Amino acid sequence: MSKRVVIVGLGLIGGSLAINIKKQSNTKLIGYDTNPKTLDYALLHGIVDEVTTNFTEALSDADFCILAAPVSKTIQLIDQLKHVSVSKQLIITDVSSVKQPIMQAAQEIKQPNITFIGGHPMAGSHKKGIQAAKGHLFENAIYILTPESDVKTEQVEELKQLLAETKCSFLELDPTEHDEMTSVISHFPHLIASSLVHQAKKWQKKHDRIPNLAAGGFRDITRIASSNPSMWQDIFFQNKEIINRLLSDWISEMTELQNLLVTNDKISMYHYLEQAREYRDGLDAKKKGAIPSFYDVYVDIFDQTGALLKVVSLLAEKDISIKNIEILEIREGITGVLRLSLVTQEQQLQAHRLLIKNGYETMLQE
Repeated sequence: MSKRVVIVGLGLIGGSLAINIKKQSNTKLIGYDTNPKTLDYALLHGIVDEVTTNFTEALSDADFCILAAPVSKTIQLIDQLKHVSVSKQLIITDVSSVKQPIMQAAQEIKQPNITFIGGHPMAGSHKKGIQAAKGHLFENAIYILTPESDVKTEQVEELKQLLAETKCSFLELDPTEHDEMTSVISHFPHLIASSLVHQAKKWQKKHDRIPNLAAGGFRDITRIASSNPSMWQDIFFQNKEIINRLLSDWISEMTELQNLLVTNDKISMYHYLEQAREYRDGLDAKKKGAIPSFYDVYVDIFDQTGALLKVVSLLAEKDISIKNIEILEIREGITGVLRLSLVTQEQQLQAHRLLIKNGYETMLQE
């Protein structure tokens, strides 16, 4: 017997989840969205089996419902669930990156046949909309679930099975724990990136050639400032208490840094920078750094057609798996630096030797 799955919101996340769930032969997908063009696109490209413009009616015979809408809209949809009558067990989840207000709203649902399990797939793209949906979006990504204590283990497993084709890694957290951690590593950095862009904009009034120099590190650290303003405004205000605490901590830390400069405390400044580097890179094997440790090889490449392909092909021929690729610096007509991140030190050394043998200049991560 096929399972009926309703996906509410067919944007990047909802559409990508639909593509993965569609791979299961025993499911029937019903898509809901307020944009008629999105519904037409989803049907035309076989992303869903049916579409609907009536949210509550679609749930009457559903087995699963995924709320893939912005946080504020998701809370409004949950409010409608209080008045929905369902005749069989219905598992509802969401994809919001803020969990406390979502779970608080869900606690108001008194329907005995409805089980709500909070969710947050930690994946995304600079693109948005159904056209940007892709099946591999969640592969190897962390997918956080925040089930309440009274939710049965079997129901959580049912949801995980529904999402199995995403090839993600599930992690169960308390809603408060989730919001605090995602604020530190995701939400707050967006505010900082935006503030750095505003600072550069102000200084451009004095130095109009700042945009010509804004590459490399500035581009990397401010990339996330290009994200959807409406979505992030919603996230910041839904999570404002934690964000406000982080802002206070940040202001205090910046004041301390400023004091190191004013007092010419070079030793403390060095230790501050050194500790940040060690934690960020996870140099001490006995401790966990802020970023998972990989083994990097830096390769000098020229700005030529096919230069990147040649390097990747050499490693692929020897079954050396690249975890991440990053072009650190390249300007027209000159040498650039390619950073290849590998999973093991053995692969790092193997790649290093192979590239040198083929005439490349390389450097290993220290």
